Amino acid sequence: MENNILDQIIKPENCVFKKTRLLTDKPFHYCPGCGHGVIHRITMEVIEELGIEEQTIGVAPVGCAVMAYDYMDIDVQEAAHGRAPAVATGIKRVYPNKYVFTYQGDGDLAAIGTAETMHCCNRGENILIIFVNNGIYGMTGGQMAPTTLEGAKTATCPYGRDVSTMGYPIRITELVAQLPAVRFVTRQSVHTPAAVRKCKNAIKKAMQYQSEGKQGTCIVEVLSNCNSGWKMSPVQANKWMEENTFKYYQPGDIKDNFKLLKSPVIEQQ
Repeated sequence: MENNILDQIIKPENCVFKKTRLLTDKPFHYCPGCGHGVIHRITMEVIEELGIEEQTIGVAPVGCAVMAYDYMDIDVQEAAHGRAPAVATGIKRVYPNKYVFTYQGDGDLAAIGTAETMHCCNRGENILIIFVNNGIYGMTGGQMAPTTLEGAKTATCPYGRDVSTMGYPIRITELVAQLPAVRFVTRQSVHTPAAVRKCKNAIKKAMQYQSEGKQGTCIVEVLSNCNSGWKMSPVQANKWMEENTFKYYQPGDIKDNFKLLKSPVIEQQ
């Protein structure tokens, strides 16, 4: 009897990893070691598992993920740089029963798109914002982003970010969490298998909140490396992220179902 059970468990179809059918077969253009591919996969897994692929519309603006529509086998609308929340707002109001999400980088969401981000969250648009924070402008050559850590070197601050002239890194997620119409805010990562599972669960929760049809924006920030922009190997970049990024941008839930779980007071370290 035990052997029969074991045979069932170790069947190849039960052991081999399968790609979600909502990812196309087109090879990713992302740098090896980048987190975008993993985030794409778990987002599409969530949509497939919830059975909502026919009801979901993504919005991708300019950035490393500008060609997300090539990889996601769902409806995806392109947006101008920083304008994804505004485009998503229009889509959601025309199709209120659709699941709508944006997929944005830190340079897009927290720099050129700051106004769209803040006002969308202040209105409590019933959408999901997936915010990939790698602390740098990855697509355009590794320039300093609003989220670049103090002292971190980039193409435009080769001696390190000096807060006396360049300001502090922006914790945009904590800022929007203080807005009353924001429903769910969390910060996750995808640098380990355990972190990937947590991030996927967070994206699933945000999608399920949207199904209730109530006012309230959901934001899932995903900390990722940019090993090419940071001039490191993928292993070194993940280690550096754990030792440095996580100290300033602490992973975990910040707000859930309109209740702050952490102090809204933001102190610079």
